[in-house]
Amino acid sequence: MFTFCVIVIGAAALFIVLSGFAGLKTFSLAYTNSFDPDLKALPSIGKFFSISEEQENKLKSLDGITSYSKEIEDRVYLTHKKKDHIAYIKGVDENYTKVTGIDSTLYIGTWFNQQQAVAGIGIANLLSLTINNYRSPLEVLVPRAGTGSLSQQGINAKFFNTAPLVISGVYSVEAELDSKYIFASLPFVQALLEKDDTKISGINFKYSSNGNLVTIRKNIQDILGDTIILKDRKELNSTLYRMLNTENLATYLIFTLVLIIALFNVVGAFIMMILDQQGNSKTLYSLGTTIKELRRIYFVQGVIVTFMGGLIGVLLGSLLIWSQLLFEWLKITPELAYPVAYQWINIFIVLGTITVLGIIASKIASSRIKKELLS
Repeated sequence: MFTFCVIVIGAAALFIVLSGFAGLKTFSLAYTNSFDPDLKALPSIGKFFSISEEQENKLKSLDGITSYSKEIEDRVYLTHKKKDHIAYIKGVDENYTKVTGIDSTLYIGTWFNQQQAVAGIGIANLLSLTINNYRSPLEVLVPRAGTGSLSQQGINAKFFNTAPLVISGVYSVEAELDSKYIFASLPFVQALLEKDDTKISGINFKYSSNGNLVTIRKNIQDILGDTIILKDRKELNSTLYRMLNTENLATYLIFTLVLIIALFNVVGAFIMMILDQQGNSKTLYSLGTTIKELRRIYFVQGVIVTFMGGLIGVLLGSLLIWSQLLFEWLKITPELAYPVAYQWINIFIVLGTITVLGIIASKIASSRIKKELLS
């Protein structure tokens, strides 16, 4: 009975931990769904590339794409009320909110128009920005190309393109991004960077629900040529995905090691059971049951016990995860519940792990049945 409880508790613990990490992964990647597009075209060399009117017409008629949005991005110097910050300005067109969910992350205010901008809450706090402040707008400075070195002269207007921006809204996504980006209109940023209207630094695409992703990607590459590379949301955040997957694997291996240690008790319990049933085994042996058949009986019994223990453990773990999803009884903060995710893949992982370990343990225990034991 004790051994069975160990299996149940081990399986439940492994399932709960995997569900917890799945929830954390979903929570950590939630901002990418609102900030990054389904697919993005980036320059293969340098920071900018050109797109012709003919290429744009081909993109508009491309099957599998519901919308696309052009953008231009570069580093800028922001100053407001004697406070300064270096960030990235991202000029986007009117379709940007159709291909990303960035407007859903607005903390206060509205999406920009004309000579307005939307800043991250980190930038707003650093520079003491307020929305719709026309009397004291944000100043944006960009070094002019080909004007030489600043040397020791510091910030001087002749070396910079400058423009005022009124903040119309503030977004809040993730601490690093909130202090990194400020959004403005595409024509405004192109003029600020002294780029013509064909120069951009990226194109964002949104897939249609029934599109063939491989075909769409190939068609876009054919239209835009070798001057760009295409990256999906996972490739845009490859470091984050790799880190989360590594953490998940490490946690799984640690808890599997705990289960392996726990299943040493299972081996001992099976051996004790074999010794306890030694009389019955002798009787079966005398009636003509072979050693191989006796081993198979105890082996199957051991596998059934471990599998049933794993199944009950998964059921108990599922009840706990469902209760967290429904009632949010475990909190990180008073407003934020600990994120968990109920995934079928975790059920198969736990049951598969328990079954494999149970087979190994049962095989070791059943191999103790020998002719000398029954003599």
